[in-house]
Amino acid sequence: MLASYIDQAMELAVYEIIEDNQTYWGEIPSLQEVWANYKTLEECRRELREAFSDWLALRLHLGLRIPVIAGINLSKLKV
Repeated sequence: MLASYIDQAMELAVYEIIEDNQTYWGEIPSLQEVWANYKTLEECRRELREAFSDWLALRLHLGLRIPVIAGINLSKLKV
């Protein structure tokens, strides 16, 4: 269930190139705290997935609210 949640969240990610420094910006719009900025799109995707995984692990550990994504509700998950 956790892997599916991460995969579904990553499907929502949006990316854009920052012209000033020729890097890629990636974010998951519904999760304002989750973003990445890297030189290549592939590196940006990888870093965004890592940032999201870290964000998710911290929220699970602290018992904070986790939004439902694609019908997957992790709030009932026991850590």
